[in-house]
Amino acid sequence: MTYTVGYIVGSLSQKSINRTLALALCRLAPPELRLTEIPIGELPLYSYDHDSSYPAVAQEFKDAIKASDALLFVTPEYNRSIPGALKNAIDWATRPYGSNVLNGKPSAIIGASPGPISTAIAQQHLKTILSFTNSPVLGQPEAYIQFNKELIDDEGEIQVPSVAGFLTGYMRAFTAHIRRHHHDIPDL
Repeated sequence: MTYTVGYIVGSLSQKSINRTLALALCRLAPPELRLTEIPIGELPLYSYDHDSSYPAVAQEFKDAIKASDALLFVTPEYNRSIPGALKNAIDWATRPYGSNVLNGKPSAIIGASPGPISTAIAQQHLKTILSFTNSPVLGQPEAYIQFNKELIDDEGEIQVPSVAGFLTGYMRAFTAHIRRHHHDIPDL
């Protein structure tokens, strides 16, 4: 079984270390995962004034989520929380009322930062938000990656074997999480 995983990078920067991490995760993903970025940079700020005349870019965003079997959020931490662009994207995904495309969609969260606590607080905030949207979030393993310029090369290859091993295990756990929520686990 192959699963389509939409990944959302919380940073709008093309040079984001979290975008670099996302590309490395694409390389480490098991063969049954097909990862595709769902961009958020063109979404306008959400307002319910848009509900009656939904912008095409927002509908394309929602359609990309609908077409995905699962979501991977790769996010930095801004001011001890998630970036505003990511919160805005989640607002679009869940509006108008009654059309929440995150409902029941298995998800996972990971993030990178140069700091020693990495993105721990942002990830906790995102888990709270996704819980409210009824998106089942992978609980373990948690992945807070302390990033430095030697971690990932220009081709997206993880250069630290212990980190590569951990991230490979993380992607395997995510795959199992997706299977559980799509009921593809064989009976024991």
